[in-house]
Amino acid sequence: MNTILVTGGGGFVGSALVARLCEQGHRVTALARHYYPELERHGGRSLIGDITDLDCVRRSCRDVETVFHVAAKAGIWGRRQEYEQTNVHGTVNVIQACRENGVARLVYTSTPSVVFDRADITGGDETLPYSDNFLCHYARSKARAEHQVLAANSERLKTCAIRPHLIWGPGDPHLIPRLVDRGRRRELSIVGDGTNQVDISYIDNVVHAHLLAWQCLEKSDKCGGQAYFIGQEHPVKLWRWINELFAELQIPPVRRRVARPLAYCAGALLETVYRSLNLRGEPKMTRFLAEQLSRSHYFSHAKALRDIGYQPIVSLAEGQQRLLTWIRSI
Repeated sequence: MNTILVTGGGGFVGSALVARLCEQGHRVTALARHYYPELERHGGRSLIGDITDLDCVRRSCRDVETVFHVAAKAGIWGRRQEYEQTNVHGTVNVIQACRENGVARLVYTSTPSVVFDRADITGGDETLPYSDNFLCHYARSKARAEHQVLAANSERLKTCAIRPHLIWGPGDPHLIPRLVDRGRRRELSIVGDGTNQVDISYIDNVVHAHLLAWQCLEKSDKCGGQAYFIGQEHPVKLWRWINELFAELQIPPVRRRVARPLAYCAGALLETVYRSLNLRGEPKMTRFLAEQLSRSHYFSHAKALRDIGYQPIVSLAEGQQRLLTWIRSI
């Protein structure tokens, strides 16, 4: 039995990770900004706190052997300071607390957006550099945080990062519900020519990759200071995948098209308006979103297979069936 802390334990990935670790018999504490009684039903302990509070993180890391740092401010819109405070400074706090408390291992939940540089990525691997042309504060802050985590790798604190792309599955509070809602409202348009391919990551596979990385850190130095792209067994054509999902849910297919340059300009204009007028919510289009919806961005998973033994444990077809069953039940 290991003593484990999961930051962001109330989120989509964090709660799934807590549940799996508890199933395996580990002593798990989840740190989150709110109380989540369902985590305790799994057998974990729920702590209320914020990673931007160093003293809180210090207390949470006491008598802990491994930390899964999942907590982050996600999204494509918001104030830069908020992303920096949570994603960068919060991560620095986690690293410092790990060092002070003698935590042996730190697995960080990153994102492929750290290397997205406004160009198609087709089978890119971990040699891709961090972008120098970020279009959203989330990606910039996650790149800085990941760099801090990997640079902190040492004999005393072994670290690595997992980069899952477009996480989906039952319980998803973000990607799929927003797609379905906008599809039903007929608010979606195909950006670009509709042939772009992307990696997607079923939630169980994301959890599996985190556990494999942790086991690798326990057994060897192979993955210390390393980052890993993970996803399904193959990329999907984004708009075909969306329309196939909509067909199963009896939602009309997305047929309307908009050229990438037009969507990009519309995103830039909306960003300016929202920023100038300090409007609430987020623009329906941003420059980052226009690029993400129209470009290919899928990655080689060869390094994850070689170093940590990662292969999807839930296939794309099986994951889609589980997802549809969940959607129809809510």
